[in-house]
Amino acid sequence: MRMWSTCLTVWMAVGLLLPGLAQAQKAKTVEPFNGKDLTGWKTREPDKNEWVVGKAALNAGDPKELQVEAGGAELINAKGHGTDIYTEATFGDCLLEVEVMVPQESNSGVYLMGEYEVQVLDSYGKKEIGQGDMGSIYSAATALVNASKPAGEWQKFVIDFRAPKFGAEGKKTANATFVKVTLNGQVIHENIEVQKSTGGGVTGQEHATGPLMFQGNHGSVAYRNIKITPVN
Repeated sequence: MRMWSTCLTVWMAVGLLLPGLAQAQKAKTVEPFNGKDLTGWKTREPDKNEWVVGKAALNAGDPKELQVEAGGAELINAKGHGTDIYTEATFGDCLLEVEVMVPQESNSGVYLMGEYEVQVLDSYGKKEIGQGDMGSIYSAATALVNASKPAGEWQKFVIDFRAPKFGAEGKKTANATFVKVTLNGQVIHENIEVQKSTGGGVTGQEHATGPLMFQGNHGSVAYRNIKITPVN
């Protein structure tokens, strides 16, 4: 009887702990965009900032541009030739989930740690793609397949990333690595080691941690559902 009572006590304790453990695990995921304003974000050139919050859609008069409608919770660069935007918070090893909408012929980029670019481009329908096309790791690796959706549709990246590592004296001991990248549910990269920063990033240098950056000076683009989960 005592043994059963002890077991029951243990299971009750576990039952009480599990929700807390689940909440703690869930709390590790960071959502840097609040869907209301640009709190927690910086722009490279504030006087050129065109980033706004709203609902994105293809411009009915020009499908090469996005228009901003009220009532949305999306991060939108509608004008195209503005400036880059990046988080105040910094990250290292992480799993990034983000959705992106790109109009016809437009161009942007998702920069892990502000330095390593996963290309965003209207590449729908291309039979042959290169390092400048959607999902490619710019200057490092072409996407395995063209998984792009048509311009104006939301597309989802899931990026499993490992930051470069540095020794006590600051010397790099391991390169940054894209462990796995999927676009719209299709695997487009696996185990891609990147020997240096892409170029055009926040500092142009490699660090142990860095911000998430979206390119905003090449074309109109929108982002939403941004989630960053640190990987221990």
